Amino acid sequence: MANYLRAAALLLASTILPSCAPVDALNATVSLDGVSVQHDIAYAPGADGGMDVYRPAGAGEKLPLVVFIYGGSWRSGSKNDYRFVAAPLARRGFVVAVPDYRKVPSVRFPAFLQDNAKAVAFARDHAAAWGADPGRVFLIGHSAGAYDVLMLGFDPQYLAAFGVASRDLAGVVALAAPADFLPFDDADVIAAFGHVADPELTQPGHFAANPAPPLLLLHGGVDDIVYPRNSIAMERKVRAAGGDAELLTYPDLGHIGIVTAFAPVFQGRSSVLEDVVAFLRRHSGAGARAPGL
Repeated sequence: MANYLRAAALLLASTILPSCAPVDALNATVSLDGVSVQHDIAYAPGADGGMDVYRPAGAGEKLPLVVFIYGGSWRSGSKNDYRFVAAPLARRGFVVAVPDYRKVPSVRFPAFLQDNAKAVAFARDHAAAWGADPGRVFLIGHSAGAYDVLMLGFDPQYLAAFGVASRDLAGVVALAAPADFLPFDDADVIAAFGHVADPELTQPGHFAANPAPPLLLLHGGVDDIVYPRNSIAMERKVRAAGGDAELLTYPDLGHIGIVTAFAPVFQGRSSVLEDVVAFLRRHSGAGARAPGL
């Protein structure tokens, strides 16, 4: 996803901050006023075992905790690129952890899921020290990261390995999720999943009937990277099994627009951020609001 994000940010790089790299240009438009950031908190050894945590300044109560998992076709991406997602969420009253994780080709499925499960468990264990409530933990992901949060939410084995029950999460938000992508016919997908003996076990929809937290799926109507049918299929399967799932589509947004909509310079083009915040608040109970918001 990081390569797509850089392409989407080229306009900002050329017209707003021409001296900066594209993602840096996008992030430079995002103020950290009222937000504190702690960088490079180690949850696992190695270069990909760190996370950044964004918190609203001056919050006097335990706030909901969001773990945001970025995309990048399971082969690229960095937590450093996602200030434009984390800071707006923190400003609206959430503690936001953004972990890195190992990627293809150094690992394959399910290693990146195991890393992100470990990151979620670490964040929950440290929530109180960050001013967050370990009983109100949400997962948000985009693209490959949305796949990861669906799997963590619906296949209990990954979080259970680190002492967390996926059904105890407060909610899962998946933006542009590859939820139904058999057969494997894309080079990046083959690199990540092609070795799996039973490909059905890699698909979130296979686990849609499992007990799971409330689910919000968001998809751009003109997404030509991960087609909207993925989210449509996931929502139908979860609802058919009696689960709590909601799908929101945005006719004019593509694969990158659905996540850059978090950035202040793009917020006026869609209601993505406010729709996500409304879901988080609805499933958080009282107190999911920063001072003055």
